[in-house]
Amino acid sequence: MNAMNIVEIVIAIAVVAVGAYVFLLRGKGDGAPQLQPPSRKDGAPAPKSERPAVARPEEPAPKRSIKESASAESTGDLAPPPAVPAVSTAITSASSPSAPPSAASSKKDVANIRKGLAATRGGFIARLTAIFGGKKVIDPAILEQIEEVMLTSDVGVKTTQAILGRLREGLEKNELRDSDAVWAALRAEATRILTVDGANGAAPPGKLRLTAKPTVVLLVGVNGVGKTTSIGKLATRFNADGSKVVLAAGDTFRAAAVQQLEVWGKRVGAEVVKGKDGADPSAVAFDATSRAKESGADLLLVDTAGRLHTKAPLMDEIKKLKKTIGKAMDGAPHETLLVLDATTGQNALTQAAMFKDAVDLTGIVLTKLDGTAKGGIVLGICDELKVPVRYIGLGERAEDLREFQAEHFVEALFGHGGDDAATSGTDGAGPADATG
Repeated sequence: MNAMNIVEIVIAIAVVAVGAYVFLLRGKGDGAPQLQPPSRKDGAPAPKSERPAVARPEEPAPKRSIKESASAESTGDLAPPPAVPAVSTAITSASSPSAPPSAASSKKDVANIRKGLAATRGGFIARLTAIFGGKKVIDPAILEQIEEVMLTSDVGVKTTQAILGRLREGLEKNELRDSDAVWAALRAEATRILTVDGANGAAPPGKLRLTAKPTVVLLVGVNGVGKTTSIGKLATRFNADGSKVVLAAGDTFRAAAVQQLEVWGKRVGAEVVKGKDGADPSAVAFDATSRAKESGADLLLVDTAGRLHTKAPLMDEIKKLKKTIGKAMDGAPHETLLVLDATTGQNALTQAAMFKDAVDLTGIVLTKLDGTAKGGIVLGICDELKVPVRYIGLGERAEDLREFQAEHFVEALFGHGGDDAATSGTDGAGPADATG
């Protein structure tokens, strides 16, 4: 091959290469990038409308307005939305508001109360259940058996007669034809009795309301009912809610009571105001009220020495203490709670009546309810004294001092299901049960 042939071959290759390059520049190649806009014959850049489109698969589509999206959807030109990453879905689900927790929390509350009332459900309620025995027709004579059960369960004579009177009226009107109807009537009557309006201008039943700063609460009761422990548990509850609590060691005659209150104070970070051994309880209460005001406390809980309700001098002393608190702060104490031991039965009702005469009670704290089969005392207290129950004690832990709600209590006491059902082989208390 001579030199001329070689030159011709090189020229031919160059021509082919130039042609291919020009072809690519005009966008005719398969997926070739557009390096620069083509020019018209006159050398001026071609207008945008004449330029070939450049594919950019990585560039996100521009956002459309609501109006544009609606228009595109109507013409079928709406592009499918991009896939949402799984993690985004998870975050959205976690942060979105869920269903209100009230129903779930109510069920849990009823279940906890039912567990605490296991002794009463196995006694008072089980005996009522045995009377019905799944009877299809209710005989009026059954009222005598119901009366015996209620009286021996410390419901009280007056309250028992009131309940029986309503049942008898329903039987005469042929409204209570079977055991289910009688059971429903008992539940309704119990709810009515336990729904006591606040006495002496106090808040309605249930937990304490902080109506002043500080709200001063005086706790009274006989020896050994659990006043100091109840104060510690109340302090724990309100401290957990973010309230600043001050404790007053008004039981100056029992050194152990002061020490016990100091232990609770350290546990919840509450200041404890105390006096010397044997100091005047009224002076301690006055100092504590003044201190609570100065420190900006939300709640002041005043402990007192246990006193027999039959001892007039001791009852006079509690009256003096209450007046002294009122001198330190107008309107105080805002609540006067009587702490009662549920295991004392009818004696608790007697105590409550005498304390109510001495000091205007605004509420009841009923302790040790988990340790008695005679929980019917709650009905007698509310019915005869018309004083609302604020809290019930169902165990040793701080959280076992539970806010009292009539509906939850009745459901826990008379309702079906619960932890005690597992041991009885039934589905809980009710007319269909064999043992309750």
